Amino acid sequence: MSDAPQIFRDIASMRHAVAQWRAAGEKIALVPTMGALHAGHISLVEAARKKARRTIVSIFVNPTQFAAGEDFSAYPRTFDADLAKLAEARADGCFAPQAREIYPEGFSTKVTPGGPALAGLEDRFRPDHFPGVALVVAKLLNQAQADFAFFGEKDFQQLAVIRRIVADLDIPTRIFGVETLREADGLALSSRNIYLEAEERAQAPLLARILNETAAAIRSGAAPEEAAAQASAKLGSAGFAVDYLEARQAETLAPIASREEGPIRLLVAARLGKTRLIDNILV
Repeated sequence: MSDAPQIFRDIASMRHAVAQWRAAGEKIALVPTMGALHAGHISLVEAARKKARRTIVSIFVNPTQFAAGEDFSAYPRTFDADLAKLAEARADGCFAPQAREIYPEGFSTKVTPGGPALAGLEDRFRPDHFPGVALVVAKLLNQAQADFAFFGEKDFQQLAVIRRIVADLDIPTRIFGVETLREADGLALSSRNIYLEAEERAQAPLLARILNETAAAIRSGAAPEEAAAQASAKLGSAGFAVDYLEARQAETLAPIASREEGPIRLLVAARLGKTRLIDNILV
């Protein structure tokens, strides 16, 4: 068992460690998470460790990105197990603040992202989500003052939003996206997969399978919009409640009419029972 990472409960102690590392000429990477860590998160830590000498993983279930009725209170919190995984992955630090450290009394600032945050995908169904994400990520990047930060591509629209706010706000941290890690049957790893009933878990890999079939059809000449509509209908027939399944320009997330406007990203969000699954692939 590797040594446990140093735990930072406040911004000052994390910045003190970062200053010492930087004084020693070391590069620092940040991996922001909400905990309930799985192999997908650990793949981000591994990518970070290849790029930087020191890696900090933040664990903070951010209340501002949950709307009323969403699963903030039920979101899995497994700090001791998370810490063991971070020790195994040889993370150097874990920033695990209380909400009052991030949002102290009197906090009143908002971040209102545009561009990819208004693409009509996740934002259409969760209008409070990206303002909350933009706010907490801007704060975490400023708090950690890391050279690099790593995010999973599974939340592809979120990654696009983060890249946009970092560019727009002149935040000096370089952002890296890491390819989605999947189960052997293709299901994208997610902390919310634990909510799937056994029958739903058996059905869930169809999401990735249909995305791959649709990507192949588009590569073979099918019109992106039509192929996406057919895929959405297939998922609906299989018992998924589809929020969206769309072909978008991979860099801007704008709607796309032909392959010539590419690169293309297929993005999907659908519910199985009470569990909402998201996924995406490059065409």
